[in-house]
Amino acid sequence: MSGLKETPPLFSYRPYWAACFGVAPFLPMSPREMGELGWDSCDVILVTGDAYVDHPSFGAAIIGRLLEAQGFRVGIIAQPDWRSAADFQALGRPNLFFGVTAGNMDSMVNRYTADGRRRSNDAYSPDDEGGRRPDRAAIVYSQRAREAYRDVPILLGGIEASLRRLAHYDYWSDKVRRSILLDAKADLLLYGNAERALVDAAHRIAAGEPVERIRDLRGTAFVRPRPAAEAPEAEAVRLPAWEQVRSDATEHAHAARQIRLETNPGNARALVQAHGDQDVWVNPPPTPLSTEELDAVYELPYARSPHPAYEGRRIPAWEMIRFSVNIVRGCFGGCTFCSITEHEGRVIQSRSEASIQREIEQIQERTAGFTGIISDLGGPSANMYRMGCRDKATEARCRRMSCVYPRICRNLVTDHGPLIRLYRQVRQQPGVKKALVASGVRYDLAIRSKAYIRELVSHHVGGYLKIAPEHTEPGPLAKMLKPGIETYDRFQELFETYTRQAGKEQYLIPYFIAAHPGTTDEDMVALAQWLKRRGFRPNQVQAFLPTPMALATAMYHTGLNPLRPVRRAGAEPVPTARGLRKRRLHKAFLRYHDPENWPLLRKALAEMGRGDL
Repeated sequence: MSGLKETPPLFSYRPYWAACFGVAPFLPMSPREMGELGWDSCDVILVTGDAYVDHPSFGAAIIGRLLEAQGFRVGIIAQPDWRSAADFQALGRPNLFFGVTAGNMDSMVNRYTADGRRRSNDAYSPDDEGGRRPDRAAIVYSQRAREAYRDVPILLGGIEASLRRLAHYDYWSDKVRRSILLDAKADLLLYGNAERALVDAAHRIAAGEPVERIRDLRGTAFVRPRPAAEAPEAEAVRLPAWEQVRSDATEHAHAARQIRLETNPGNARALVQAHGDQDVWVNPPPTPLSTEELDAVYELPYARSPHPAYEGRRIPAWEMIRFSVNIVRGCFGGCTFCSITEHEGRVIQSRSEASIQREIEQIQERTAGFTGIISDLGGPSANMYRMGCRDKATEARCRRMSCVYPRICRNLVTDHGPLIRLYRQVRQQPGVKKALVASGVRYDLAIRSKAYIRELVSHHVGGYLKIAPEHTEPGPLAKMLKPGIETYDRFQELFETYTRQAGKEQYLIPYFIAAHPGTTDEDMVALAQWLKRRGFRPNQVQAFLPTPMALATAMYHTGLNPLRPVRRAGAEPVPTARGLRKRRLHKAFLRYHDPENWPLLRKALAEMGRGDL
């Protein structure tokens, strides 16, 4: 394989002929709506595990409106009954392809707690109703779409498919599963923010090109027969086969490390992994969108509300974000428990100030209930706006796991000036009383700019600011790629100083993770003591949830450290809290003040020789 295609600018393609039908008020969910639009068929049908909310915080809406802007007629099948193919035939046969996604969340994370309990609710469903999507929804939906129309291509996307594009450890079944492509039997998998690959593939399929010939797009994965004789693949990295990583911890940890090292679009090579007599081929990550392209994606003609079919029903995920504005994509933090690097990428993509202000005007004009308060200005990380490597050539060569650990890279521009100007522009915008930052502040970056912390604390905190030190002890923090607790202490000191100067009463709410790989019982005792000294009594606590493709998940499964080169002899072991009892114990240390946890804690402390506590 060679010769990746350089796709043209996102909105430069000649529109498909169906552009003559114009913009739909909502993408249709029924034949009746299609008829009202004058359509006799859909060119593309999107199947999603979420309720359809026509808003740029919902992936299906972004993809649907983007394809509509290219001239295609796009229908939506939201939360179909997966027990038969009937719902998948509701809009008829799509002319070009099915686009399948499990939704904004991984369906297994959506349906189960870290302790494996079935959740009773689903924030992405009407009235918070649980049970409206199946386990492993991306696989199930793809299979039903194939059953409905056997000859229609299936393009698979969304976070669930993205993080399962290669063999992966599955926490819920406690085994290593093969690439989702083989179980879903999709024709093409689009991973990460897939606008470029999707638009190009759609136009090529519309032009009559068979989907099995589309093998040259960044951000895509596919299955091919394994060559009888292995030829040199200078542009590709061959990972240990599925059969190896499912049975050999060293091979699994090595593969996880290789995957992370090939996430920079400037230098990433294709990844190839054998599954029996087939290869799963993963092309390098997509080229990030330009500011102009990102602006255009967020300014597509969204209705900015749930589809009228849900009238009178509450969709909690929509209520949470309807007054918020996403200002960036990507994150260069590289935290091992998070898969943003493997999904969205490490390169920050920022919208223009003008585009953000125009979206706020749209909220004022079109979103019912707006009172003048923007509930959140942020993204995967709240304060990486306009940040990045000072030299593009250096960035294109870089293979660091994180731009900020063990120390902030000297090549990283951490100027908060553009973000401060944006905050001031937004809070001075007519009709805006307050613009809040709810969470996601990287305090290791923030302490480099007292002016930023002053602006944040004085004008953009709504009483509480959620912050995520995650732990206090060096062992687990090193395995998370998070800064030492002294960095949090410095941020807290500045936060409290500027809060007093502003004459306000507001507080930090620190978040911590229990049972993260690298954490010992002694580490949790130390964290509990830190919490008690500070007077923190967390009500809601988080236990580490091993999600596919995260480096910490590889640590959990293998007991080895993929942050360093993994060799057969001498690989670094990682202490891991496995088993429900151990995980509950670590969680109990975070809620040391809860009498229900005292018997468990007393027994554990006695066994540790710490009965004095």
